[in-house]
Amino acid sequence: MSDCLDELVERIRKKDADALVKYTTEKEPQLLAFISKSLSDALKKKIEPQDILQEVCISAISSLDEIDLSQRDPFSWLCQLVERRIVDAHRKFIAAQKRTANKEEGIATPRDNSNQKGMLDILVISMTSPSGAFSRKQKEFHMLAALESMPEESRLALKFRYVENLPSKEIAKKLGKSDGAVRVLLTRSLSKLQDILSQNSVFQSFIQK
Repeated sequence: MSDCLDELVERIRKKDADALVKYTTEKEPQLLAFISKSLSDALKKKIEPQDILQEVCISAISSLDEIDLSQRDPFSWLCQLVERRIVDAHRKFIAAQKRTANKEEGIATPRDNSNQKGMLDILVISMTSPSGAFSRKQKEFHMLAALESMPEESRLALKFRYVENLPSKEIAKKLGKSDGAVRVLLTRSLSKLQDILSQNSVFQSFIQK
């Protein structure tokens, strides 16, 4: 197993995204343990460790070309991404609490648009409003076209996770797969979608937010 991991590490350092997916799968128990240890009790009630791990995988793949891992252990890098994701989740949790408190006090608060940025937001728009996508911005048109070029299983997995907001365990039941297989499918599907869109000049600056 050690030799196998060493080979994956070398491939990751050569910017091999598939190797990164396999490495993350191998290290999943340790990463989930690190996530569970790092989450506060309040966040544990709101967020599944598996969802944090999924988001970290996506972030890692999207930034693999830019990160220098020549002298660095990929596992420590993934842990750093976990810490950043948890900090972001904590900030959103605190912001949500404040909005709830303000609402209860009858204070009007500006809508939080932080989640309206990014590829996944346009993914939601495109998949929930396919009939209207052609009348929307070019980004949404190209997103829909990219989705149509992908296998049906990938499209369904993305829809269940990011449109219907189902946890990976529920998606696994719907697709007849294991939880782990679904998380790998989601990671690879998003990686493929990003790859398709990164070849489109309309999306290049948008993806590299």
